[in-house]
Amino acid sequence: MKAVRAVLTVSLVGAVLGVAPAAHAEPGDVVTGVRLSRTSVAVSSLNTVPVTVEVDAKFPGESPDQTLHAILERVGGTGQLDDLYSAKLTRYEGTTDNGKWRGVLKVPSTANGTFQVRYVMTTGDLYFETGDEPADVVNGPKLTVTGTNQPRITVKQLNAPSPVSKPYTFRWSVINDQTGKPYGSRIKVTLDQDTGCKFGGPTTILTDTAGYVTMTYAAERTSVPLTCLTIPGGDPFPIAKGWANSPRRIPTVSAKPARTSAPVGTKVAVNGNVTGSSNRCPVHLQRLYGASQWRTVNSGQVRDVSYRYTLTAQPAYKGNIPYRVYFPACYSMTAATSKSFTIRGT
Repeated sequence: MKAVRAVLTVSLVGAVLGVAPAAHAEPGDVVTGVRLSRTSVAVSSLNTVPVTVEVDAKFPGESPDQTLHAILERVGGTGQLDDLYSAKLTRYEGTTDNGKWRGVLKVPSTANGTFQVRYVMTTGDLYFETGDEPADVVNGPKLTVTGTNQPRITVKQLNAPSPVSKPYTFRWSVINDQTGKPYGSRIKVTLDQDTGCKFGGPTTILTDTAGYVTMTYAAERTSVPLTCLTIPGGDPFPIAKGWANSPRRIPTVSAKPARTSAPVGTKVAVNGNVTGSSNRCPVHLQRLYGASQWRTVNSGQVRDVSYRYTLTAQPAYKGNIPYRVYFPACYSMTAATSKSFTIRGT
């Protein structure tokens, strides 16, 4: 069920953080009827159109002030959204054991297509307070959305790739996808990273009239998997969202042999770290052959959490032997090498 997965999944990818274990609706949770005040709407640009949603349901055991959400899944057309969620539905008749709830669905232009009410869930479930799946809706009503002048969100990392020791910058653009031009006014957006991307971030900012907004992040935020821009206006979710993957960065590779000289054939540990690396990325110890050819003689991985590694050198002949550690491109990190060092074979 796409709607269920969307609710129980936090943030990807390219990247999401993971899906919660499978759950089931509470015994006795039953939806007996759903009504929409409209069967079709037309909505343009950054606006939303309200549609009243009424739900007849039985949610025994819930508190008297329990609120619900209706979930609509896409069943036709193409648009930026696969699911629509109503705002909180409050009970206006009966009891939670057998009652009627009412609220508003804010329909954005980014829907554009046909949706059908498929599930009803408690507000607690929506915000991860519990893990129950929504109650199914059988033959729920459909809503056809004609969305025009939808926002197109794009992002570019400036000065990419940049060293991990330096801040990095994303420039976002919000334009009219239908005309390919800016909306001509400053647009309120929110910016956030990581798990904060689910509902829209706390940092509110205005684009310029050309639709651009630029944000610089501290160097230590390199390992954040996702950065997002959202356009608020929906309830509970934004009307549009754009994603940026991890910034492209140039890592710093350090390398230090445990000994600077050793008998031929003796194993010598080479330790170091890769600043900014992702866990378990490969690293290779390379030895210089001839004047300029580096060849891999040992390989390993960057360790979790510490971002350190240990490789093994083994002098093959008497004399000074040049080595270096090579880090190949991995995830959003570019290839990099350590400074060369010498181990003398004796």
